Amino acid sequence: MTFLHSFAPGGVERIAARLHAAWVRAGADAQMVLADASIAPPIALQAVSQIGATPRHHTVARFAALLRGLRAMIAQQRPDVLFCAGNTYTALAVALKLTLGRACPPIVVKISNDLVRPDMSPPLRYAYHRWLRIQGRHLDHFVGMAPAMRGEIARLVGVSQSRISVIADPALADADLCRLAAARDAAARARPGRHYLAVGRLAPQKNFALLLDAFARIAEADDTLRILGEGPERRALEAQAARLGIAGSVYIPGHVDPLDGWLAEADAFVLSSDYEGVPAVVIEALATGLPIVATDCCVSMADLLGHGTLGHLVPTGDAAALAEAMATIPPDSARTIAARRAAAATFTIESATDKYLGLMRTLAATRTAETAIGSPRSDPLPSPTA
Repeated sequence: MTFLHSFAPGGVERIAARLHAAWVRAGADAQMVLADASIAPPIALQAVSQIGATPRHHTVARFAALLRGLRAMIAQQRPDVLFCAGNTYTALAVALKLTLGRACPPIVVKISNDLVRPDMSPPLRYAYHRWLRIQGRHLDHFVGMAPAMRGEIARLVGVSQSRISVIADPALADADLCRLAAARDAAARARPGRHYLAVGRLAPQKNFALLLDAFARIAEADDTLRILGEGPERRALEAQAARLGIAGSVYIPGHVDPLDGWLAEADAFVLSSDYEGVPAVVIEALATGLPIVATDCCVSMADLLGHGTLGHLVPTGDAAALAEAMATIPPDSARTIAARRAAAATFTIESATDKYLGLMRTLAATRTAETAIGSPRSDPLPSPTA
């Protein structure tokens, strides 16, 4: 059973939908539960249900509705495993463990974002790291999206290697790899200027303010920057572009899906984030073969960009370094393009589906064995109203 607030645009929700659909196709008894099903899923899905009436659109209401509804559904359906699709949902996962107690099924947590969080103030970061330790005490198993995440999870969450798996983030399907590469190969890019592309929610984490600063330092007459996404920082970013004198060269068309045409026509993809997990949009850019400039915003980014062979990595928060990298992107070779596409091919739903199902079957079998010998987890589930 996978639980989400809604299908509001976001990488965590999009990939959770992909995984759920793949598990259903594979014959698993999979259920997805939402607090708000008013937003259409990114792909056609089966076995999706909403818990009660749509809650008011703020975090506390959605959290409370999902917690109440999940307790009832777990009592009714008795799932073998719960899937926590990303860091956003770990508070709910811990609440389920605390309120259901020994009756709570094992919970698999996908770590979807950076755990170090250098963007936080020292006191806030200390509190966040204490919260990670609480998760380690209560949640059963953690999944990193790239090999470099294993050590970070063990160190900061405080769990043994036996409670950590690494399953490459299923950002794409095999068919997506072919489609994105074909779109890039077929695109005509014979036009003046350099055309940069960025994608993400217009929120502080993505630090598009840094990107605007960097672009303003190098922008020439025919250069453009397109930022695809929506969010609370739109007005501030538009005002910043105007102050920098680049408003006529910056386009923010809102949330866009799919990205194929945009990736195909760009000269370079730029990621300016302060922190990330394994950003799916970088994997999509790799699948096209597109040149990439990215901040060193997570433990996995160096691996993702082949330690500099597949893209240019710069320090987080450094506008001058970002601008220099954007201005000096070298011409691509067929070999480099092929290497980028090969790197993206490891992040597919076809590869991840069986690995997740295998992990969940192991956890379910362990739980069954514990129950059979009368472990503390053998208590009956509470009633839906408990």
